[in-house]
Amino acid sequence: MRHFRKLFLLVIVVLVAGWGLHRLTHQTTSTAPRTSQKATTNTTQAEAKTINWREPSEDKAYPDLEAHPNAWLDVNTSRQRVYVKDGKQVLYTMYCSTGTGKKNGTPHGTFHIQGERGKFFYNQNSGEGARYWVSWKDHGIYLFHSVPTDQNGHYIKSEAEDLGKSAASHGCVRLSVADAKWVYTNVPYGMKVVIH
Repeated sequence: MRHFRKLFLLVIVVLVAGWGLHRLTHQTTSTAPRTSQKATTNTTQAEAKTINWREPSEDKAYPDLEAHPNAWLDVNTSRQRVYVKDGKQVLYTMYCSTGTGKKNGTPHGTFHIQGERGKFFYNQNSGEGARYWVSWKDHGIYLFHSVPTDQNGHYIKSEAEDLGKSAASHGCVRLSVADAKWVYTNVPYGMKVVIH
């Protein structure tokens, strides 16, 4: 009988230990995918961030260009971003949309902000206008400007929604309304512009 009790207790201990090991293994296995799934969801949500084409591109103040007299504009056409830089330091990043291709491409190279700028233009040929434009090539042909408007100055939402996502312009560099206004108001004549 004692032998039977010992055997019975041994079986119970083995079963309890086995159940505990199974539970521990099962929790580890089932928790890991949940964690990685959550991380994937957060990454996807961050990547899918809606770009507000009316507002500044970043949730911080624009740089003080008086404190950065050597600042320049770095336009990356593959990333659809404009970086306000001082040397190699990025001071601010803006969403943009550049030219769509060969006929409507944005010229690559080193340029400088020219004297022409204005609050509004409308081009009959393209059927689009924009606000807060600043010339950087060919004296009024290639510009930084807001997302496009119609002839009455109303923003064209379908065009604006491409901002920062894809090339969409006729060669100019489109910016959010707030970013274009900042460039128009603050970027000085002669500032270097590098487009690549």
